[in-house]
Amino acid sequence: MFDNLTERLESSFKILKGQGRITEINVAETLKEVRRALLDADVNYKIAKDFTDRVKENAIGQKIMTAVKPGQMMVKIVHDELAELMGSSNEDINIKGNPAVVLIAGLQGSGKTTFAGKLANHLSSKRGKTPILIAGDVYRPAAIEQLKVLGEQINIPVYTEEDNKDPVKIIKAGIKEAKRTGNDLVIVDTAGRLAIDEEMMNEIESIKKSISPGETLFVVDSMTGQDAVNTAKEFNDRLDFDGVVLTKLDGDTRGGAALTIREVVHKPIKFISAGEKLDAIELFHPERMADRILGMGDIVSLVEKAQDQFDIDQARKLKKKIAKNQFNFNDFIQQIQQIKKMGNMKDLAGMIPGVGKAIKNLDIDDDAFKSIESIIYSMTPQEREDPALLNGSRRKRIATGSGTSVQDVNRLIKQFDDTRKMMKMMSGGKNLSRMMSNMSAMKNKMQD
Repeated sequence: MFDNLTERLESSFKILKGQGRITEINVAETLKEVRRALLDADVNYKIAKDFTDRVKENAIGQKIMTAVKPGQMMVKIVHDELAELMGSSNEDINIKGNPAVVLIAGLQGSGKTTFAGKLANHLSSKRGKTPILIAGDVYRPAAIEQLKVLGEQINIPVYTEEDNKDPVKIIKAGIKEAKRTGNDLVIVDTAGRLAIDEEMMNEIESIKKSISPGETLFVVDSMTGQDAVNTAKEFNDRLDFDGVVLTKLDGDTRGGAALTIREVVHKPIKFISAGEKLDAIELFHPERMADRILGMGDIVSLVEKAQDQFDIDQARKLKKKIAKNQFNFNDFIQQIQQIKKMGNMKDLAGMIPGVGKAIKNLDIDDDAFKSIESIIYSMTPQEREDPALLNGSRRKRIATGSGTSVQDVNRLIKQFDDTRKMMKMMSGGKNLSRMMSNMSAMKNKMQD
């Protein structure tokens, strides 16, 4: 997402390269390109013009410190205005009440049902809630079945009444069931349509009025651009929802919806979602999104993803093994599994400042570790435990068993040996201890 916008903005800032100061002339030229970039990203013309007008007002007469170049100052101003445009700061979801009720609304195909499962999984694992999902789409049996499958995957109950065609009665009964079973959070999936129609709007209004949810979220497919913004406005006029969820951010989207939806409906974007994996959900942080748009990466989100997989006790045990030179292929494969749990490899790499642009044309396969795993799993338990056993004949057997070549096996073993030597060097000093201490403190702070 935003790749084209990022390129266009970077190109516009080059106009100021070599300039000694910001002037009305060079600012006007730069902002002309910025406005074009926003319009190409499917941003509404008026919003794009208002945005560049604000940037110009802030930039003209800006005093440039000796250490800061005009181009750098313009990037800072545009960054701050982008963050402001998207909401300035993150706004949390309201899950107060017993049970707390969250109503999910949106058009058919926007990803409502998948998001309902993701939200249940997120609030269960991150906030300690005990959710129940309610299937309120009485028109599509496939949606009910999908919700049931999602519930099974995350071990969360799903309330359905497949013979009942009254969504209000189903949802009320589901909330009653949640009270009986002690579930403290109800997430209601509702029906959508291929387009807005009066019947759909009347139904969702009736549902909201009858259950008085603490939170109503409007789910929108970010790939639909300005159409998504127009749809959000119509829904908000009728529902007065509390927040927006942008889905399919991993698709070929120009980003106009993310940039302008808050400006139009005056409601915060609360979550973003990419991919089908049930942990592929993030809280929306405007400043971090502005970082991504301007090619600055998103190191904070990357650290948070790492912390989710970081186990301080396991790290201490690993440190002892490294210090004794006992780090083996079982430990190696365990580290690979933790990296894979963090998400899409290209997205993760793109969060590192400066890396996103360098890899944008590279095809980074999510199965990049598959051959490594195949080689390691073709080893016997003794060989994984004691890599010194891996002589020539064993390596040949492993290559045959993993469908790779002896050269591939040799290359992996060399990389493993190099990694072990480096980790041994780190454990000899205070680096690893300091790193573990810092990670532990950061993790505790995040949990607080």
